[in-house]
Amino acid sequence: QVQLVESGGGLVQPGGSLRLSCTVSGSIRSMNTLGWYRQAPGKGRDLVASISTSGGTMYEDSVKDRFTISRDNARDTVYLQMDTLKPEDTAVYYCYAETPRKYTYWGQGTRVTVSS
Repeated sequence: QVQLVESGGGLVQPGGSLRLSCTVSGSIRSMNTLGWYRQAPGKGRDLVASISTSGGTMYEDSVKDRFTISRDNARDTVYLQMDTLKPEDTAVYYCYAETPRKYTYWGQGTRVTVSS
């Protein structure tokens, strides 16, 4: 059974930084795409960033130039470096991993609060 365990969320002031980590039990090399969604209070779940097996990345417009997604195959971990955080980045962030057959595994979520 594949499990995704996230860490790194917390409370940060506007303009600050956080790094989220998501460790996948088993090998992330078997996964096609890894990434992060977020769900703000009272809103739906939106894709924030993704990274493919070849290292290609995609970002939602509002986080471009502020967030960076990366993967470490040796550690079976995907990261989301979040800089210049804004109050509107406040959300629960969910890691996901998609298999080549399009099955998606989800993490339990980690809360990020940006507030002064």
